[in-house]
Amino acid sequence: MAVAAVTFDRPDDVQTLLEALSRQDHSIASVALVDSGTQDVAALAAGSDAPVNYIRSATNLGGAGGFSLAILSAMASGAEWIWIMDDDAHPEDTGVLSSLLAAARSRNLDVVVPLIVAPTDSSRLSFPFRVEGRTTHDRAQVEKLGFIPGTAQFFNGALIRSDVFFRVGLPDLRLFIRGDETDFMLRLRRAGIAFGTVTTVALSHPPGWAEVQQVLGDRLHVLVPETEFKRFYFFRNRGHLTRRYLRVRSLVADVVGYPVYYLRRGDVRGLTSWARAYLAGVRGRSFGPPSDFGF
Repeated sequence: MAVAAVTFDRPDDVQTLLEALSRQDHSIASVALVDSGTQDVAALAAGSDAPVNYIRSATNLGGAGGFSLAILSAMASGAEWIWIMDDDAHPEDTGVLSSLLAAARSRNLDVVVPLIVAPTDSSRLSFPFRVEGRTTHDRAQVEKLGFIPGTAQFFNGALIRSDVFFRVGLPDLRLFIRGDETDFMLRLRRAGIAFGTVTTVALSHPPGWAEVQQVLGDRLHVLVPETEFKRFYFFRNRGHLTRRYLRVRSLVADVVGYPVYYLRRGDVRGLTSWARAYLAGVRGRSFGPPSDFGF
């Protein structure tokens, strides 16, 4: 069992994560921690009770590149299972890893993912699920399901058998952030690899509530990241994935939802920025390091 983790300028969160990993009741052989930030956490890694393999990257690889490097390092350790972690997430309790592993084995799955709950209110999900046709952040409503097949919120807490990466590949470096997790899930589906969410265990991770914008009540909402940097990557990557996987429903939702959202607000500049990034993704353009786009 090995952990693949990434960090970028969150030393306090890294310390919380490493402490939580060291307390898991299932042993962890190594923690491959890729640090792409400007404030290196080498001292924290060296002083941790967790078995950290600290990997310093002088280049910001983004979430996708960082996870890829961490996963490869974890695989190189010989681990059968890889547990993926972002730096601002941590297991809710000591039994999360053992419960995920038990669920994977009992259901004969190679990929399982926990619920993601808000640090400030663990009764609420950081990211919603649809239950009986309605979107909900209510943990209790989702938890009672026990297991949700075919859907998961990658990569936080995803427990993945190493063999899977040989079959579907690593996170796509080109996507950088905001979309690599969706791409990976779609690759799993295309490869016929069963997976799902174990709703009885959870990770704590900051919520994305502020990004959810209602357009047609509960029937249609759009996600609008809070910074220009994140909006560019999210919109570009959505366009790219829509074309790559022929996601007709996503296309319809986007070309209706985003214009309605921005025009209601009278935000023509925002609509133009969305359209430019989205169409670039559809056309397979505007890929490159962040410096190419003024970030």
